[in-house]
Order: sequence, then C-alpha cells, then structure tokens
Amino acid sequence: MKTAHEVLIALAARYSFADVAALAAQGAGGLSPARVAHVQRLCAFGQRLMDLDAEDFGERNAVFEANTEHAVADRVPGDSVPEQLRERALACRMPQAPREAHRGALGSMRPAFRLLLEVLDARFRRGETNAVVAVVHIASEYGPLLVWERVLGHAADPVRLPAAVGGDGSAWGDFEDRECPHTKPEKSAARRVLTVAHENNAGWRAYLDRQHSNTAQALSVCATSCHRRCSVYSRLDPRRAEQITHGCRLAATLTDSAVVRLRHSAPVGHGFGVPSRRELLDAWSRTRASLAKQAPAIATDDGYPLPGFPTLISTLAGTPLPQDTLLADTATTLTRALTP
Repeated sequence: MKTAHEVLIALAARYSFADVAALAAQGAGGLSPARVAHVQRLCAFGQRLMDLDAEDFGERNAVFEANTEHAVADRVPGDSVPEQLRERALACRMPQAPREAHRGALGSMRPAFRLLLEVLDARFRRGETNAVVAVVHIASEYGPLLVWERVLGHAADPVRLPAAVGGDGSAWGDFEDRECPHTKPEKSAARRVLTVAHENNAGWRAYLDRQHSNTAQALSVCATSCHRRCSVYSRLDPRRAEQITHGCRLAATLTDSAVVRLRHSAPVGHGFGVPSRRELLDAWSRTRASLAKQAPAIATDDGYPLPGFPTLISTLAGTPLPQDTLLADTATTLTRALTP
C-alpha cells in the first residue's frame, strides 16, 4: 500500500470502521468535507453492526451517539446510510417502544442470528477471540427463542406471547405454583412479559435489557426439564413438541458448554484473561462434540471459523440460516464512498 487512499480501502475491507472515520477526518485520502461526512455516517453504521449495538440500528441519523469519530458529519449535512442497508439492520433490532410497527428481532430472531454469524466470522478473522466468545454467549442466551419461534411465529414478542402461554392450565409466571421448575428470575420475567406491553417506553426497554433473555430460558425449561407439563407446552401437537424439546436441549447444551464458560474468564468476567485462538478452538471442539451427539450434522465441516456453528444455528431455527452479508455490503458501500 503506497497511498493513504489504499490504506483506507484496506481498513474498510477489514471492517475497521472506527479507524476509517478518524483517519478520513484527519485528511487521509484527500476527501472533501461532504465526502468525509458521508464516510463517517457509513462508519458509524458499520461499527454498530460489528458491536451488535442493535438498539440504534434504526437511527436515520447514523452518527447519533456513535462511538466512532463523527465531528465532520455533525457539521455537514448530507446523505445518510442507504435505505436498503438500514432496512436490513432494522430486522435485527429490538423495538424500543411497545407498539412500534416494525417488530424487528421480536418478530423473528432469524435475521439477528444471520448477522451474528457474519459478525463472529469477522471477529475471528480479526483475531478478536474475546468478541467471538461474546457472540457465542449471545447466541446461547437467545437460542431458545430461535427454537420457539417455529411454533409461536415470533420471538416471544410480549405483545403476542400472552396468548401462547397464558390461559387455563398454565403455570406461567405463577410464583405460588411450587411444581413449576422455573427459578425466581425466570418466574419474574415470565410474569413481567405478560404485562410489559402495556407499560411506558422506559419500562419496556428495561424489560428487554434485563429480562427478555430470562424469558428465553423460561421457555427452554418448559420444553426440557419441566415434569408437570402445564398448558404452555401441552397445547403443542406431539410432533411440534418433540421438535421444540430437541431444539431447546441443543440450546441448553450450548449454554452449559466449554466455549461459553470462556466468557467467565474474559476481562468482563473474573479472570482478566483473553482466550488464545487455540484455547477458543479447543473449547469449541469439546462443545461441538457434545452438540453432535444430539445433532450429528454439526460434526460436518463447513469451512466456518467455528466448524459446525452455522449448522447448529440452522438446526435451532428448523430452516437453513446462511451467514448474512450486511457487514460486507456496508464495507463495499464505504469503499465506493472513499473512492474519488
């Protein structure tokens, strides 16, 4: 690479969005202020994808509270992120108010998991093993929703879930029912999800931040370890019930796996350590072996950095979920913006 422009193009290809935004503002590439502003908006959008900062995917002003450099974009009006990219990102976003028309990841977890696969691939190629473990951890927390979506038709959307888990014969969210195996946090989330759609926006966002993953785990318990079998599960036809149980057992195996346990050794955990690539792959190999006992296809090599992980995700969903290209398409759009 001989020129600053070539450096910017190389960084864009590596999804180094924050670096591109900062260097463009410092004059690298000789871009006009309007072009720098456009570049910074694309970089803010791309970095949010990499960070899985999904609550702000829908912002029309892409640099609003962005963690990338955006001073030029703040001063210079100009084009925003292409609507096609923004719409694809919105499919991965949790709605920030109960009655938002676009249900995003509450309508379906599938687009979000396709993005997870792309982000994990990118983070692995960049050598960011800690971020890879974080993505796997997210997948383990919300995996049960991907499974239950097959019968619910949504990802435990609080607007629609009460009709599927309430009613006669249900112990969902009942603190007095001692036969229900849900933990207190799971029962708390189960009860809250029945009413949170009627709360204000702050209460809604607090539920999503703190309790929606507990709702996912509560649904997993209903399918795997409940011996009472209240109407939450018993209302399913036998074929569907078997599919949900199998999927949730797979998700539970991932949750309790060696690779997810690496999360607790990371700087955000307790050990102040970051796994090496060898440690990460060893942990995934042990995890994969456990998963393949339940779903043999996971043992088939597919060329993915964590071999078999896309097969696991598709198995949970009950349909093929190929890795998205949203990051790659954003980088391509950024490269065009960087070219005079």
